[in-house]
Amino acid sequence: MSERSLTLLWSKQMHATLAGPLTVFVSADGLAQITFGLLPELPPEDAEIADMLALIVQQLDEYFRGERRAFDFPVDWSGMGDYQREVLRACYAIPYGQVRTYGALARQTGRPKAARAVGNIMAANPIPIVIPCHRVIGSDGRLHGYGGGLDVKARLLRLEGAQFAD
Repeated sequence: MSERSLTLLWSKQMHATLAGPLTVFVSADGLAQITFGLLPELPPEDAEIADMLALIVQQLDEYFRGERRAFDFPVDWSGMGDYQREVLRACYAIPYGQVRTYGALARQTGRPKAARAVGNIMAANPIPIVIPCHRVIGSDGRLHGYGGGLDVKARLLRLEGAQFAD
């Protein structure tokens, strides 16, 4: 059982976003997960957690409206393996409107032959949009795989003004 599965999570639904309906989960340490689709809400009883959840939802709304380029709330990195965390932190650092290839992230993390492993980590990203795996593209400049669908990945990249092959 992973550390993340032992962490208490609270959630809020976001119905109408550029990425479709989402459910946002927080732990006491920060944003823990975003899922595509609506899952049951688990409202926090603690005011500090409720405020953090409201801040995260507000900043995501601002991002989807094109008003925010970076997030400034805590992210819960627990429950991730060492290499997964390293790759996701490298992805988290990709600037708004820019893209990287799976191979570039593999090289950046010191494993130049691990592009496929990076792809698997992107596919299992527990916090899409905030950890912007939509900014990771194939070496051919095309979009490959995305938990919310390639159409959502393209919409997010177009929102950011990123260049990619259609």
